[in-house]
Amino acid sequence: MGIPKLLGVFLVMEMMSGFRSGAHGLSMEYYIMSCPMADLIVRNSVIRALQADPTLAAGLIRMHFHDCFIEGCDASILLDSTKDNTAEKDSPANLSLRGYEVIDAAKEELEKQCPGVVSCADIVAMASTYAVFEAGGPVYDIPKGRKDGSRSKIQDTINLPPPTLNASELIKMFGQHGFTAQEMVALSGAHTLGVARCSSFKNRLSDAVDPNLDSGFAKQLTKICSAGDNTEQPFDATRNRFDNLYFNALQRNTGLLASDQTLFASARTRNIVHGYAFNQAMFFFDFQQAMVKMSMLDVKEGFKGEVRQNCRKIN
Repeated sequence: MGIPKLLGVFLVMEMMSGFRSGAHGLSMEYYIMSCPMADLIVRNSVIRALQADPTLAAGLIRMHFHDCFIEGCDASILLDSTKDNTAEKDSPANLSLRGYEVIDAAKEELEKQCPGVVSCADIVAMASTYAVFEAGGPVYDIPKGRKDGSRSKIQDTINLPPPTLNASELIKMFGQHGFTAQEMVALSGAHTLGVARCSSFKNRLSDAVDPNLDSGFAKQLTKICSAGDNTEQPFDATRNRFDNLYFNALQRNTGLLASDQTLFASARTRNIVHGYAFNQAMFFFDFQQAMVKMSMLDVKEGFKGEVRQNCRKIN
């Protein structure tokens, strides 16, 4: 591990010291007595999954984000639809989410070791941190103690940011959750991993091609997307590696989604993009801080939630 990454680790550990004794009802040592192997079990589940399929790192991070932005970090994204309710996971915005089986595997093992103790919400949050690290990103810890929610409705997914938003709209939407513009750009850097389907960016390839899109890249995308809306294109050149190449791509006007490229096109966020493109250590540090903050959005504690026995249905 390099010096910049180590410094980032120490700084975040210092920053998180306030959670040692249970700030916000959460704690780094929440499971130290009740399930001391919890972190290791989740980490091993993630490692096994990524060894078999490295593309799942992007899926696990995206799952955590989509969970937290709807009803808070309460594992509502994991609940299956029933005959009386269409759940979040069946929303068009979530149909491409992946990694549910990783959470299921961790939960199954945890229920064997310490039944009824570790929440699905904590598993999702922990899995995202290990996905970041295993893909080459920063190592950081998050406080635990989230409880699982009971509400999961398709209509709530209207609160997820669509890929067509401009920088001002993104700043407003993230601001409603307490994030600064800088934190929004840092979190957008999660697109250093994974792919997008043509259906998410084909609007940029119409007759009036997006002026913020490199013309050569536009021709390349048009050719790729001629195969259909479900054709996939990586966000940057290292789709399974957590690095800062996403921001380098934005500097070249080869950001994939309109909501990616707008971060460079807008004067409000352009210098942040420049900073992260130039300094990966700064991006890593800001990203891990923003992820810790996101992991605490509207968490349910105590009797406001439950610990599901099966992450796909309420008890």
